[in-house]
Amino acid sequence: MNKFLFALVLFIACTSATSKDKKTDTMAAPKTIHEFKVPSIEGGVIDFSQYKGKKILIVNTASKCGFTPQYEGLEKLYKAHKDELVIVGFPADNFGHQEPGTNEEIQEFCKVRFGVTFPLASKVDVVGDNTHPLFKWLTKKDQNGVLDATVKWNFTKFLLDENGKLLAAFESKVTPESEEITKYLK
Repeated sequence: MNKFLFALVLFIACTSATSKDKKTDTMAAPKTIHEFKVPSIEGGVIDFSQYKGKKILIVNTASKCGFTPQYEGLEKLYKAHKDELVIVGFPADNFGHQEPGTNEEIQEFCKVRFGVTFPLASKVDVVGDNTHPLFKWLTKKDQNGVLDATVKWNFTKFLLDENGKLLAAFESKVTPESEEITKYLK
């Protein structure tokens, strides 16, 4: 009888371990950005699957930053490459309290001051305990499969290819119209 109980306990333990492994597999990190959906600043959702076949430039933005004038360059880049590139801005207040506004205030500022027409997500955290899952994916090689990156300040940029795979990350000082970025759009 003891052998039977031992075998039963062993069977249950193995079955339980296998179930945990299967659960972990189903919770694997997204393979591409096309698996993400984020709230839009205008209401509704930005579904990245709609951008299959286009490159995507993700930028964490702020309205009261020394790099804020990059909104103008982002809009020019977006208009010049609209058929092959989408830019998505992610307002964030993680650095120096440089994005204190509400979603409505941010949206108004971007449209009036810089004529922004590219999509903007709702305000998110790009670093810290509440980092948005998309930014966790963008910054961790074990999730994106390409590279580890750090969001050090506002206007950090991430470029993804037409298949939703991460190509490169750029620090804030790299302007939207720089060769470092535009070489990927030729």
